[in-house]
Amino acid sequence: MTERGRPTRYRGASFVRRTALFDVHSRLGAAFTDFAGWSMPLRYGSDLAEHHTVRDGAGLFDLSHMGRIRVSGDPAFLDWALVGRMSAVKVGRAKYTMLCHTNGGVLDDLVVYRLAEREFMVVANAANAAVVRAMLGEHSNGYDVRVVGEQPGVLIAVQGPMSLDVLGTGADLPYYGIRPDRLDGREVLLARTGYTGEDGFEIYCSAGDAAAIWEWAAARGARPCGLACRDTLRLEAGMPLYGHELSVRSTPFHAGLGRVVALDKPDFVGAAALRSVAAAGPETLLAGLVTEGRRAPRAGYRVLHEGTDVGVVTSGALSPTLGHPVAMAQVTAALAEPGTKLAVDIRGTRVDAEVVALPFYRRTR
Repeated sequence: MTERGRPTRYRGASFVRRTALFDVHSRLGAAFTDFAGWSMPLRYGSDLAEHHTVRDGAGLFDLSHMGRIRVSGDPAFLDWALVGRMSAVKVGRAKYTMLCHTNGGVLDDLVVYRLAEREFMVVANAANAAVVRAMLGEHSNGYDVRVVGEQPGVLIAVQGPMSLDVLGTGADLPYYGIRPDRLDGREVLLARTGYTGEDGFEIYCSAGDAAAIWEWAAARGARPCGLACRDTLRLEAGMPLYGHELSVRSTPFHAGLGRVVALDKPDFVGAAALRSVAAAGPETLLAGLVTEGRRAPRAGYRVLHEGTDVGVVTSGALSPTLGHPVAMAQVTAALAEPGTKLAVDIRGTRVDAEVVALPFYRRTR
């Protein structure tokens, strides 16, 4: 059985999709995980070594599971459908934004690239791609637009301070910029974006060129890295993960991302609810926590203040870069100020915690 030319593995009542690089990952000995219906490399060896590769060198990721949705037509449509002002994005640039429910809850966080005056590429989280495609289609009524999901091709990321050395191009590409380019003689779309807290690039290429570009980048010093280290990298950089820091049960303001909402737009999906939260202030806020010892808080652990529950951990890990546990948590807004002393219940043991400003790690530019 195949899907868009790629083999799929039957499991129970569903198919687990494979990217065009699946055979490459298998030859490299990757450990795979089922992620949002895709068989993805979790790691190739040591999570810790792969994490440090991205912080110190250049990591190579297969991100082909991410949703890619083309929107052609009137730019005013995306101003209506999303919380940001997409019509103000220049051709060749990108913007981080969100798709919200009418109640203000986040349906997904997105990166939107403007490829031409009337052509956009919306990149969605793998688990939410179908929802984003469906909601954009629903919101397009009355607009002169065409919304097309399931764009073919592959997404490869090169992330880390040595990314420019690996690619040999892109020094003049601004952060959150995108342009056609050539790598190893092959046509690609090259974007200077990422999800690791480091400088880096994302490469959109054809499935037929994917293995050659991957092996070319690896030969120039990029080391294959799996999804496991991406989680610790993004956590150190204070970047939200949908289903943890973001969900339909909370607004961008609860995640400290109210800045992405263009409240001065005339109208947009979720505007009334978001304006209400902005005016009153959210009851809880996303806070950074550092804890003592080596036991890391994990998602779902209780956060306490003077013995009373005041929040919940959304993500946590022992930071490979900093050498101590870090976490993000939704806590009572009055207790989200850096320097506030809290505690986390780690499997029945109360561990002291302190609120700190996000991000935990910021690269030297």
